[in-house]
Amino acid sequence: MNAEIIAVGSEMLTPERVDTNSLFLTGELNTLGVEVVLKAVVGDHLERLGDSIRGAVSRSEILILSGGLGPTEDDLTREAVAQALGRKLVFHPEIAEAIEARFARMKRKMAEVNKRQAYVVEGAEILPNDRGTAPGQWIEESGRFIVMLPGPPHELKAMYERQVGPRLARVVPKQVIRTLEMRVAGMPESDLDQLISPVYKKYENPATTILAAPGDIQVHLRARASTEAEGDALLAEVAGPIGQLLGDRIYSRNGDPLEAVVGNLLRAAQATVSVAESATGGMLGGRITAVPGSSDYFAGGFITYNNQMKTELLGVDPEILRLFGAVSEQAAEAMAAGARRRTRSTFALSVTGVAGPDAGGESAPVGTMYVGLADASAIRVLHRQFLGDRARVRSFVVQMALDLLRRRLMRIDG
Repeated sequence: MNAEIIAVGSEMLTPERVDTNSLFLTGELNTLGVEVVLKAVVGDHLERLGDSIRGAVSRSEILILSGGLGPTEDDLTREAVAQALGRKLVFHPEIAEAIEARFARMKRKMAEVNKRQAYVVEGAEILPNDRGTAPGQWIEESGRFIVMLPGPPHELKAMYERQVGPRLARVVPKQVIRTLEMRVAGMPESDLDQLISPVYKKYENPATTILAAPGDIQVHLRARASTEAEGDALLAEVAGPIGQLLGDRIYSRNGDPLEAVVGNLLRAAQATVSVAESATGGMLGGRITAVPGSSDYFAGGFITYNNQMKTELLGVDPEILRLFGAVSEQAAEAMAAGARRRTRSTFALSVTGVAGPDAGGESAPVGTMYVGLADASAIRVLHRQFLGDRARVRSFVVQMALDLLRRRLMRIDG
């Protein structure tokens, strides 16, 4: 079965509000083996909302609407669903009485407008709301299931868990969704897709999605099956050939970020790492220490943003900076050596470059980055020229530094 979710309310179309309800609902539906194929946010407009409902019901077996069940004139979900299905709205006095009693318990008088919440779409099953005044509604229509839930998250979650989830479990065919996430470093998205698309394009199930971030690509596989074993077999059928094509560029097969993978490798090797950063201003150390337990392997770091700090804290020879500049292979090498010497760590990473948007020159244009890696045997320096804004360039080089250390720990050449 497929599902669609419509979040109702003009406030959800402003930059101040985020639709977190749909994230919760997607997770719950996925546990039932239901794929969410479309999400929409529709403002308080009867015709637009009605069109969205009719479209969803024509395409998918399950439609869940959140919000728009309040007492005010702009709460239009009940009216829109009734119009879309060609049904009437029926007033239920017992709902109005329950709402009035709720207000009485709070020593308040119910406003007349709250009676709007006592209207139910003809033929709908009422879903009581013990956390608010707006009841939900469950409707079956020609093999389709339409569910109306209140917008406040604490009300929606309680109503779904107690009433909607169990109902859906009874009508949804036994199915599971199994996922696999491979993360890849050091490869452009277009090159990756060109390499693996001949494999994944053969399959509709599993479905393949490629997501890209600076220096990091995620290949998501989603398989739908009647059992977990069948789903895992479908994933393996596609993931196996993709894994062979990507080889050691894959750094994670369970969704772990690169800093977690590197941390596990360091811990397994009983090794430590330190950092010396210029252009990234602490971002590399921040990524490493974002992992719980990183004190097992992170020795410390230096943010040496100017030449004086490079000399005083890391012991970089001023003559190197004078002859080659702070943005150079020689500077990156000296910084890595200095960090390792000062901290007595197994490995040391250094970053120096020009993140932009200004201060680039002919010898080191904006986007020029050097990463150094020092250990007991050698110091290696990589140079890259990145494109993009300051944040993007810095994200790229941090990912590059972590992957350089990963490959060293795994003894991967290149």
